[in-house]
This record gives sequence, structure tokens and C-alpha cells, in this order.
Amino acid sequence: MLVQWQTGSGHAGAPTELAKHGLVQNRWLMALYLRLFCGSAHFEPGPHLLQDMISPHDLVARLARLRTRPAVRVTVPEGWNSQQIASRLEQAGVCPASSFLQATSSASLLGELRITGPSAEGYLFPATYALRVDSNAEQIVRTLVAQAHARLNTLVQRHADAAERLEAELGWSTQQIVTLASIIEKETAHPDERRLMAGVFFNRLRDPVFRPARMLQSDPTAAYGCIVAPQSAPSCHGYTGRITAAMLRDRANAYNTYLHPGLPPGPIANPGESALEAVLDPAQTDALFFVAQGARGQHRFSRTLEQHNEAVRASRRSEATSNPSAPGPR
Repeated sequence: MLVQWQTGSGHAGAPTELAKHGLVQNRWLMALYLRLFCGSAHFEPGPHLLQDMISPHDLVARLARLRTRPAVRVTVPEGWNSQQIASRLEQAGVCPASSFLQATSSASLLGELRITGPSAEGYLFPATYALRVDSNAEQIVRTLVAQAHARLNTLVQRHADAAERLEAELGWSTQQIVTLASIIEKETAHPDERRLMAGVFFNRLRDPVFRPARMLQSDPTAAYGCIVAPQSAPSCHGYTGRITAAMLRDRANAYNTYLHPGLPPGPIANPGESALEAVLDPAQTDALFFVAQGARGQHRFSRTLEQHNEAVRASRRSEATSNPSAPGPR
């Protein structure tokens, strides 16, 4: 249950407020408990995730954000976006999803955390965390971002020459490294493909032969635009998670890398260490195209459009053979 605790709502008004939400059955007994045992506890204003059927001791621990409140283990998978993470945190009782999302786009918090983009997307590092229930959302963002900065610093030190080349050649900072890593994370679930995928995207940015010039042509970027700004692009109306041809033709989607050259406005997910390192240590390849094939979603890489089109046809034939009831190629 989400309870908005008001500034100045001290112990005197707590029993009535808690009873109103059904969190205590007897407000007089709660008032007595507060007088006897909680004289110095300061209830933190703002949103709290509270549960019924917990003891007065646990209620006070949450409202005062005491270190005695329980911790839960929360796993942030690689490639999840901030909305997915927010939902999992709320389900685990850590913080409200709305508060977490608000914290990820707080200008003051982003400045504190040295994030130059419009949100903390991309810096919510995938890992398993021990987080206390009913926590301040900004503190949770700080915890996840601190882990991202630590991993990034290690990788940049390990590949210092590569980071310097990216800055000198493309003007890239950490923000652009994280953005490309997030695209790679969404394009392939296979760690052994990520360096090759990074090589392809760098080729698309640099190769004078590739057309349209500097277009990354990544489906997941357009999908992310429909997640974070569904009202901005007509093709996002009714988006349910399936990428359509109309989405890839919609210039109003700022994240559509089929029609907007270079990187999208920011990361589209939160990449793990493997994807981040792939950007700093890409495979040397002449490939410009790739297509998923097989049940495991691995990719076939090609240099020319003709080779790529044949790979696409082979993938569709294979899919039709393994699933005869599926509709044929369009």
C-alpha cells in the first residue's frame, strides 16, 4: 500500500493516519506504543510502501526508515529499462514505481550523479542487490548508479586507448558509450556476439559505403521511443511490445534510428559489463548487416545488402520449416 506521509506529520497524528489506511486496528494502542517506545523516531515525509498485518515495531521502522527494517534481494536483469526495474522494485516492496521513475529523471539528482542525459537510464546497473524495504527512491537510484560508475571506471581504465580514440574521433563521452552498449544489449542475448555487433554498428557509423549514411537501423531503439514517449509518434498508438513497419517509417519517433542518423537521444536500456566492454573493444569486421536466425536467436552477419537479403530469406525458410503453421514471408 502506498501512503503519502506529509511533512510535519509526527507521532501525534500517526495513529489516526495509519488507522485510516487500515494499517492499525486500534489507534489508541498505537498511540500508547509510540509514546512508550518511539520518542526520538522521526518519520520521513514522502511516499512509503506499507503493509497491513505488520507489527507496530515494523511500521515505525519503515516510517522512520530505520536500519532495522528488513532487506530483500532484488535482481536487475541485463537489458531491462527503467520502467521494468521500477515495477520490480515496487513488487519487492522497496519503493513505489512512480517515485523511482521520478528520481531517475530528477535534474538535481542527475547532476549529483554526473549523468549528462535526461534520465538515469543506462546507469541502473544490472546486478543483484540487497535493498531495504520502503526505501527512499533517490537512494535506490544512487545505489544502482554507483555500481554502474564503478564498473565503467574499471572498463575505461582497462581500455583507456579505446576511450580516448572514441572521444577524439567521434566526440564520445561515457554517455555515448553507454547508449551504444544499451543497443547491443537489446539486439543480442548472446555474449559471444556482442563484440561483433559493436563492430557492425561502428561500421555503419563510419563506412562511406553504407547507406543510408550513419543510420544504425536498430529496431529496439524505435520500440524504446514508443515506451518513453508514446504520444510523440503516431505509430506508437496502441503499442503492445511488437515492432511494426509503421514504427520504423515514423520520423516523429526521436529514437527511430532508421530515419535519424547516429545514436538515439540516450540509452534505451541498462547494459551489463559485457555489452559495455564490447563498445570499448569491438571485433574487427567488415560486416554491415545482421539477421537473427534459429530458435536461439543467434545472428548471421553479412557485408553486402545482397548477402544480407539472402540471409533474411534463409532465416524465413528455416522458420517456415520449423513452424509450418506460421504465416509465410511478406
